Amino acid sequence: MSGPVMPCNPGEISTLFLFEKLEPGQLGRLCREGRVELFQPGPVYLEGDPATCFYVMLEGTVVLSRRVGADDVEVSRTSQRGVYGGAMQAYLGDRVRQAYNNSMRVTEPTRFFVLPADTFAAIMREWFPMAVHLLEGLFFGSKNTQAAIGQRERLLALGSLSAGLTHELNNPAAAAVRATATLRERVAKMRHKLAVIAEGPFSREALAGLIEIQERTAERVAKAPSLSPLEASDREDILTDWLEDHGIEHGWQLAPTFVQAGLDVDWLEQVAAAVDEEILPGAVGWLNYTVETEVLMNEIEDSTTRVSHLVDAAKQYSQLDRAPHRVVDVHELLDSTLLMLSGKIGPSIDVVKEYDRSLPEVPAYPAELNQVWTNLIDNAVSAMNSAGGQGTLTVRTALDHERLLVEFRDTGPGIAPEIRGRVFDPFFTTKPVGEGTGLGLDISWRIVVTKHHGTLQFDSVPGDTRFQVLLPLTAPTPEEESA
Repeated sequence: MSGPVMPCNPGEISTLFLFEKLEPGQLGRLCREGRVELFQPGPVYLEGDPATCFYVMLEGTVVLSRRVGADDVEVSRTSQRGVYGGAMQAYLGDRVRQAYNNSMRVTEPTRFFVLPADTFAAIMREWFPMAVHLLEGLFFGSKNTQAAIGQRERLLALGSLSAGLTHELNNPAAAAVRATATLRERVAKMRHKLAVIAEGPFSREALAGLIEIQERTAERVAKAPSLSPLEASDREDILTDWLEDHGIEHGWQLAPTFVQAGLDVDWLEQVAAAVDEEILPGAVGWLNYTVETEVLMNEIEDSTTRVSHLVDAAKQYSQLDRAPHRVVDVHELLDSTLLMLSGKIGPSIDVVKEYDRSLPEVPAYPAELNQVWTNLIDNAVSAMNSAGGQGTLTVRTALDHERLLVEFRDTGPGIAPEIRGRVFDPFFTTKPVGEGTGLGLDISWRIVVTKHHGTLQFDSVPGDTRFQVLLPLTAPTPEEESA
């Protein structure tokens, strides 16, 4: 804690490298408008508090730290005279939020020269107007560059996602188109077959029986069991023999459709018992069209349902119709991201989900967490592709010391020891030129640590690389935070 205000000696502060070029009048003004304070071991200021003072150390030891999740991580410790901190951006005025961007504490009795933030700002603008303009340009230019490159990173991710989504949508859409075209052909043949039956010497009772069999056939198609290839082949052989024994030509062509629809010999015996022998071939042919149309409609329904699920996943991923900050189930976010990236992941990489479904929902910015998942999954897939294109991606959730853990594990070659200290550095990438900006992990770190007050860490050995996101289970009321 700070102690009493002490005398300010212009001669002493002139020995600090910040002030060594100032004139005597300027040094006198600093001493008049500033002060010297003695701080006992403990905090000087805390990260996030309003930045009210600029501190320059005269003697002692200072420690600077940054908040990472619930922990304060030491970033600097020094006893060098003249080191400074505090309201270093006061010259920007109210154009930015004036808060301490780190915490300072002292480990022994330490003297500081202290300038109030408004005095520091006034002196900067009056004595160094050109320097202030340069610093303003550097500050806002850096912010704009960071925002522009961040947008570029998001666009790269979006391009990857859209390619995967297009691929995923194309398959069911193409299947629906093919099934629709075939269905039109089968319905036309059914109309023709019905006309042939109607013109034949069939009684009303026989036709009514045929219609009833058609309805029961459609019901059986809806309840068709799922068979293994070997089971299906055995049933096709049995049905083919029955059809040929009853004088029905090309029975081997009808049998696969009947088996797919769940029809067996017992059902065919019921059909044979319900119609006269001479109309059995025509009845079976007509029912074959019934089966085919039901199967095709099922395919269309399955395909359009798949498209609908993909669109829902895209909405879930983008969070376009949701509040920017809300309580979320991380499993929904993970599933939508994995589905959006399924095209990029490809069939050669196995995805294993080890979810703890008992985990509570957490307060978060879901659209931004989806960006984190995208970056981490994309990196894992790229690592495995670089090692032959095969592997396993394991996504695990768990409770870890009152925090929610989301872990992405890949079986790629691992992160080389010499670059592990740089993976979160802006613009550092191991991807080929044009495939990455080197900002994926930097942006992810900012989203997890700065935005969500969580932790992003990793552990890597060849064949086992794990990136872990730890999120707090509760959070204060959300505020707009700078990236």
